[in-house]
Amino acid sequence: MIERAIRGLAGAALGLCLFLPAHAQQAARPAIQTTKVAGTDGVYVFRNGNHQAMFVVTPDGVIATDPIAYGRPNGGRDYVNEIRKVTDKPIRYVIYSHHHFDHIAGGQAFKDAGATFIAHRNAWKRLHDLKDPHTVLPDQSVGDGGTVITLGGTRLELTYHGLNHSDSTLVMRLPKEKIVFIVDTIPVGGVPGRGMIDFHPLETEAFMKEVMALDWERLIPGHPGPGDRLGTKKDVADQLQFLQDASAEMKRLAQEGKCWDTAEKEFRLPKYEPWPGYASNLQFVARRYCGLWGRGT
Repeated sequence: MIERAIRGLAGAALGLCLFLPAHAQQAARPAIQTTKVAGTDGVYVFRNGNHQAMFVVTPDGVIATDPIAYGRPNGGRDYVNEIRKVTDKPIRYVIYSHHHFDHIAGGQAFKDAGATFIAHRNAWKRLHDLKDPHTVLPDQSVGDGGTVITLGGTRLELTYHGLNHSDSTLVMRLPKEKIVFIVDTIPVGGVPGRGMIDFHPLETEAFMKEVMALDWERLIPGHPGPGDRLGTKKDVADQLQFLQDASAEMKRLAQEGKCWDTAEKEFRLPKYEPWPGYASNLQFVARRYCGLWGRGT
């Protein structure tokens, strides 16, 4: 039985996370929660602390994503137990969204259950080089052309759209359900945070435009947004506009020779002050765009 009482959210504020909602939103709910996506036959969101994954139940088995067990020794087992509350079908696949450990560590319980692990080839290479003891190495890799997984009548498309929050992000799309699962690059309803440290600014704009051109209606993010709601194409458009506005403002400051310290102190985006995370996360946005426009990196 999974402990449902509130536990410490270890790992919830990891540096690789792109968006962290206000702590107050997390205080009154269980640390672990599984929710069926409305209007679907078998699509679920599994949340552990401030991380989310998607799993899909089909007549022939389960497709799971991201173990999200970094810093949570029992996290992978908790995830498997939550799936077992929904179905006794075998877990056939685990798909890694990208190579960052805060999302993909802790999958041994899935491996023990017989799952095949899949990741983009850049993630495959990185993980085989690093050999992190807490992260199951992918069994298969996906190239830039993507692939399709079909299981029990369910079609899951894995596509690659270039650099963004990482160089290994897979967009996972359920065409029948018109749902996408995209981790970290597109936060829902708030200002991006620590994950800005290593994201690729100009390429991310192109990534977002390609995502908006896909056929989907709801987005499951890798971190819950305000009210735990799913994202829409408007959320993607809003994030794209935010990045473009941030880029333009820091470009002005950087070309006045103010990067780093002066530019970071003067950097403001008043239009976005009502967004969750504005006060705590704007510094990360400023630092990354100083890197772009102040150093060309």
